[in-house]
Amino acid sequence: MAHVVEDPVLGHRLSFDRTTDEDGNDVLRIEMWIDPGGGVPPHIHPTMEERFQVVSGRPSFLAGRKWQTAGPGETVVASAGLRHAYRNRGDDVAHVICLARPPSQSLQDFLEDTAALAQAGKLNRLGLPKTRSGLLQAALIVEQHKHMTVLLFPPMPPPWLQRLIFPPLARLARRRGYAARRVAASG
Repeated sequence: MAHVVEDPVLGHRLSFDRTTDEDGNDVLRIEMWIDPGGGVPPHIHPTMEERFQVVSGRPSFLAGRKWQTAGPGETVVASAGLRHAYRNRGDDVAHVICLARPPSQSLQDFLEDTAALAQAGKLNRLGLPKTRSGLLQAALIVEQHKHMTVLLFPPMPPPWLQRLIFPPLARLARRRGYAARRVAASG
């Protein structure tokens, strides 16, 4: 089995693989196991589409402003630039395959770095930093991946304010010795 990354805050486990879809296009395949109550907050990917194929369970997906529940065999598409999220409101683990295109190493790095912060106990249940070092590390992650993911959940500041505050926080994080990858391990 491939390496599985666990995010105890967002309540999911992820496995990554670069592959091709049914049309022969390159994709990042993310196998997801979402615990009851788990999921990710609203965000957008400006240039990436995600197709969520439900294998088991009945997760709910936000697409724009509307939530919909999908069952086994159903697919939900989050087009590039569309605000989206997912949640498992059921009682059983939901198993979902996400195909991200174009494939993005940055998406995998973002998810792995966020999981590392969660494993280090630096994020609260909403995925927000609990400590000053967690804030600096989170700012570094957000700044590193700003071209790929825009965070849109309250109490996150609006995107225009994120563009103002995260770069200086990321610079401070670098000055304090935090690295762009595996930031949680560095302090």
